[in-house]
Amino acid sequence: MNIEKITHIMRYTLRQLEVFLAIAHQQNVSKAAKVLNLSQSAASSALKELEQQFDVLLFDRIGKRLQLNEQGRLIRPKAESLLAQASDLEQTLLKHADAGHLKIGATLSIGNYLAVSIMAEMMRQQPNANISLEVANTASISQKVLNFDLDIGLIEGELQHSDLDVIPWRDDELAVFCSPEHPLANKKSISDDDLVQAQWILREAGSGTRQAFERAMHGILPKLTIAHELQHTEAIKRAVEANLGIGCLSQITLEDAFKRGSLIRLPVPHRDFQRQFYFILHQQKFRSAGIEQWMALCLASE
Repeated sequence: MNIEKITHIMRYTLRQLEVFLAIAHQQNVSKAAKVLNLSQSAASSALKELEQQFDVLLFDRIGKRLQLNEQGRLIRPKAESLLAQASDLEQTLLKHADAGHLKIGATLSIGNYLAVSIMAEMMRQQPNANISLEVANTASISQKVLNFDLDIGLIEGELQHSDLDVIPWRDDELAVFCSPEHPLANKKSISDDDLVQAQWILREAGSGTRQAFERAMHGILPKLTIAHELQHTEAIKRAVEANLGIGCLSQITLEDAFKRGSLIRLPVPHRDFQRQFYFILHQQKFRSAGIEQWMALCLASE
């Protein structure tokens, strides 16, 4: 191997890349320095040295705010991948199998009803692992994966993006439901007329659940009366229990309520409520041992 070539490639340091990525995330040198436990002057120097070394500017300076320019946006995913590989190599050299710091994002149904138990199992296998879980809707989780703010996302909605790997995980099904006091509660089959005449309490636009619901209601969607849009699954369940309308959520969020009898599942056999859950990862994201272990545990939990 050509030693001169190696020397040329390594004209930057991992610390410089850390500073670059922290500033890209924080859009401010002093905030980035605080995150990295550096002085502001040390962070400024690291960025200046990186830019001077390659005679390039990576940020547009807008007052005190630094915003990635075209060149900065180009190298960001490569820097993210390189640092992730360096961290994984360090763990291997130290002979630690710990997952390290793993940032998981999950949509509400997955985060509240599936991810916590998977997280507990990973902590049992890797007691020193540092795992954070962020719960939000599909649009928010996918954006944070794109921005490298999350290592991996678990989503309910279908998604296509040229920078993301979208990998099928497990099947799911939505269920239409009402309170025991609702006029539809004792019907053996629900017709489209019943669906059109009902008052609906649904998840907000941008959520995977809402996306699947709208697909299932193809042909009658414009005729539906959406009385309330709520961002939280439990709030929808409480509102339906109070007989404010009927709802449609993932069956995994409703199993306990159906067993208790506090909510009633409505049979709508002529509508397709099947869907899938997905893993999403940035295509430039290095799949560390921690990410691979998390995905394996998710697949084993089916």
